[in-house]
Formats: sequence, structure tokens, C-alpha cells
Amino acid sequence: METRKMILLAFAISILFVQEQVLAFLPNIQFTVVLLLVYSSVFSKKEMFILIFVYVFLDSMYYGGLNPFYMIPMLLAWSLIPIVHHGFLKHTKNEYILAIFALIFGFVYGWMFIPFHMIQTSIMNPIPYLVGDLLFEVIMGTTGFLTVLWVYKPLINLFALAYDTELYHRVSRNEL
Repeated sequence: METRKMILLAFAISILFVQEQVLAFLPNIQFTVVLLLVYSSVFSKKEMFILIFVYVFLDSMYYGGLNPFYMIPMLLAWSLIPIVHHGFLKHTKNEYILAIFALIFGFVYGWMFIPFHMIQTSIMNPIPYLVGDLLFEVIMGTTGFLTVLWVYKPLINLFALAYDTELYHRVSRNEL
């Protein structure tokens, strides 16, 4: 990996981590989904998996220590964004489609924790978890939907202009 990409990845991870900590006082309100969609437009799948692993590792260390019941579902859930973006949504430039994906992802993210929560608590009924987490899933889905609608295009344009001239030309020709 070239030095420039490593520096960009480090900046991207820093921005992800810091924005989450700044907004931590608001439940499930963060820019992580929109940022990961923007980063998925710029970085390869391999680079995205590195970014997500480091981000989850830092997040887990910060919140008290590498709990597999917390880390594994986070790794799985956040990894869905580059998988879907590089696979099914690769050629979309429609922020409404991306916003609908972000809305659905808010629920999927919460559901990823259910099996791990059931194992950890030995409660084999997922309904209490679903009911208890529903409001937080709605908040995360709504936040993802709105942030993608409002800031995806400006962020991708800013990122392209500042760091990647090829990406900037694709954006300016409306090929993204």
C-alpha cells in the first residue's frame, strides 16, 4: 500500500473515531454510516476492511476492552457497508438509494448483536432485545438516512477535490 493511501486511511479512521466520541452523548446519532459510504467510494474493499478493523479495535479499547460480544457484531455489521457498496450499490450515484440503504442498515446493525446478546445472557428469546433496542435502531436508521441525503454528495466532492483528482473528475462528470 502506498504511503498516501495509508495516510488517508489514518485520517479516515481518526475522523470516524473522533466524530463518534464527540456525539457519544446522543444515543445512536453519529455520522459513521455516511462516512463509511464515502470512504467506500474512495477505498478498495481490502482497504475498507483494514479501516473497519482498526476503527472497531480502537472503539473497543476506548470503551473498556476487546469484548468479543461487542467487537464481532460490530466488525460484521460495519463490514456490510463496503460489501454492499462495492457489490450491489457500486454504480449508484443516487443519494436516495444510498439513504434507503442507510435507513435499513440502522436496523441491521442492531440485529447483528442479537445472537451475541443471547449467548452472553443465556436468554434464548430475541424479542426482549428487539423491543428494547427498537427505538435506538429507529434513531440510527433515521440519522443514517438524513445524513446520507444531506451530506453524502458534499463530502464525496470535498474528499475528491482534496485528495483524489481522478475521483474528482469522476464526480464532476457525474460518473459516481
